[in-house]
Amino acid sequence: MDKREIFVKMASIEERIGDLYKEIGELKDVIVVLMEENAQLLVENQHLRNRLDRKKTGSQAKQKGTSPVAKEKAKKAVVGEGYDNLARLYAEGFHICNVHFGSLRKEGDCLFCLSFLSGGPQK
Repeated sequence: MDKREIFVKMASIEERIGDLYKEIGELKDVIVVLMEENAQLLVENQHLRNRLDRKKTGSQAKQKGTSPVAKEKAKKAVVGEGYDNLARLYAEGFHICNVHFGSLRKEGDCLFCLSFLSGGPQK
C-alpha cells in the first residue's frame, strides 16, 4: 500500500464513523421521545387509576356517609399525592417546571424544578 491508498482508506473509515455517529444521535433522539411518551402514559395511567379509586370510594362513601373531617383528609391526601408524583417524575429524570415540563433532563438538575420541589415563592 502506498501513502495515497492509506490516506483514501482512512478518509473512508472517517466518513463511515461520521455516519455511525449521526445514526447514534438519531437513535438517541428516538429513545428520548419514547421515554417521554412512556412517562406521560405512566402519569396518565396513574391518574386514571386514582380517578377510578375515587369513584369506587365515592360510591362506597355515599352508601356509608362521610364526615367533613374525612373529606378534608382526603383532599390533603390528593394534594400530597400529586406532589409525590411530580417528585417521582423529577427523580426519573424529567422536568416538572413550567418551562420544560415533561421533557427529559439532559444536563443535571434544573433550578426551576428544584425551586418548585422546595416550595419556592408562591404567587
